[in-house]
Amino acid sequence: MSSTNEATVIHMDDTTGKAPVTSAPPPAAAAAPVQQQQRKSGGGVPFILRSGAEGFRRCMAFVDLLLRVVAFGPTLAAAISTGTSDETLSVFTEFFQFRARFDDFPAFTFFMVANAVAAGYLVLSLPFSIVGIIRPKATGVRLLLLVCDTVMVVLVTAAASAAAAIVYVAHEGSRRANWVPICMQFHGFCQRTSGAVVASFLAVLVFIVLVLLSACAIRRQR
Repeated sequence: MSSTNEATVIHMDDTTGKAPVTSAPPPAAAAAPVQQQQRKSGGGVPFILRSGAEGFRRCMAFVDLLLRVVAFGPTLAAAISTGTSDETLSVFTEFFQFRARFDDFPAFTFFMVANAVAAGYLVLSLPFSIVGIIRPKATGVRLLLLVCDTVMVVLVTAAASAAAAIVYVAHEGSRRANWVPICMQFHGFCQRTSGAVVASFLAVLVFIVLVLLSACAIRRQR
């Protein structure tokens, strides 16, 4: 008992004779470590929607990823539609036929190859876009995508413009050059090539938006 009493003795103040009063820490000081931990972990906010400049760049990178997935569809569809646009027109007998083939026109061949290259590039660029989401401050990745997207804009625009000129002549012909329109006979060929040109121009618009997003993201990092 004596040892227990000695352990529980409260030392008295020498001047006042009263035991010192110990006050509990204020609630703010106790909650500070919890708030700091919440700030480090994002405070329960989703990974992509965190506030600040870093969160804004991450959102832009996420939009960039979605646009690349969206642009993949039109470029692939344009390449496939052009490659399968061949049509044969039989006149009188099966031995007397007219054929409309895309590879008879160099512009359509260039158009199909350009869209296939653009579709392949979009697939290969997806990992780099994901890196931009995980590491929004990675300027080198954004700069690489900006350069490659600009090249794709030029390539697909040139191919779509050349193919559009051929499609126009196929629909309207040219009186000065004595070129008659062929779409009155080759309906399937003209429909496929016309749809492919429209899809390719849609992909060009998406590529332009991608270039603007990459340029804006690099600008905000400086």
